[in-house]
Amino acid sequence: MLIDEVRIKISAGKGGDGIVAFDRSKFSQGPSGARGGDGGSVCLEGVSNLNALSRFRFTKDFAAEDGENGKSRRLDGARGEDLVLKVPVGTVARNLTTGKDAEVVRVGQRLLLARGGKGGRGNWFFRSSTNVTPKERELGTLGENFDIVLELRLIADVGLIGLPNAGKSSLINLLTRAGSKVAPYAFTTIEPVLGAFYDIVIADIPGLIEGAATGKGLGIKFLRHIKRTKVLFHCISSESENLIHDYKIIREELEKYDSDLAKKQEYILLTKIDLIDAKEVEKKIKELKKINPEARSLSIYDEKSIEKIKKLLSKIKIQK
Repeated sequence: MLIDEVRIKISAGKGGDGIVAFDRSKFSQGPSGARGGDGGSVCLEGVSNLNALSRFRFTKDFAAEDGENGKSRRLDGARGEDLVLKVPVGTVARNLTTGKDAEVVRVGQRLLLARGGKGGRGNWFFRSSTNVTPKERELGTLGENFDIVLELRLIADVGLIGLPNAGKSSLINLLTRAGSKVAPYAFTTIEPVLGAFYDIVIADIPGLIEGAATGKGLGIKFLRHIKRTKVLFHCISSESENLIHDYKIIREELEKYDSDLAKKQEYILLTKIDLIDAKEVEKKIKELKKINPEARSLSIYDEKSIEKIKKLLSKIKIQK
């Protein structure tokens, strides 16, 4: 099960306290209380593992290490260790306290979420010509703490969209060996599946239905994944009794959810053409080209049509 949205609470470490201490040795008498160490911060780090958010499914509270208190003999306390939370590339961190969003877009990128508190000064730092035995010190400050929503938005070069049972899963399996579930009856993939055709990342986006933009079916849960895809392959089954109606259902849901989605480069793929005769294929392709000149036909059992899709993907690769 792909976990693509979680809510967690994060707390950066508290800064260590400064201390009051005096050195009693013969040659170095005087104040020697040192500074406390800074508290550890909380960061995100991008990884390629799409399932990295699963660690947050049951554990919701995360805290970095506190800074160590200062010591005598002017020995500063140790800094608290940072807490680094690994998240999939494409994760958006929404800070519910500040209202600000930040995103992780590449493997190895680190993103600061909560800064650790500052260590307090010990009495060594308060000495002066008029105060040779200071007893002042500072307490360490608290680290930042926030409620955070982590939301995965897939980053892919090509997104396969369409109504349930439009042939998306079969296509991605053929091109990438992704292992997306297929069946000879009407059902929809319930979570996104990623695969790679050489270095082109393809995402099989779960089938949408009419009303998805308002939450019907899996709806909004997966519409957001389409936002990060660069090119859309809109799959329409040749079994459809009304191609234009099926096409418009998906296009209208994209428009309702985010008008920018409808502006993405799109290719229409008429799938499962092995189920109809050649004249019917030609007729349906002409019909689709009236609404989008970039319409193509294919069958996973027709090597020639698959080769054309592979050439199209190679063209997209050059444009990356």
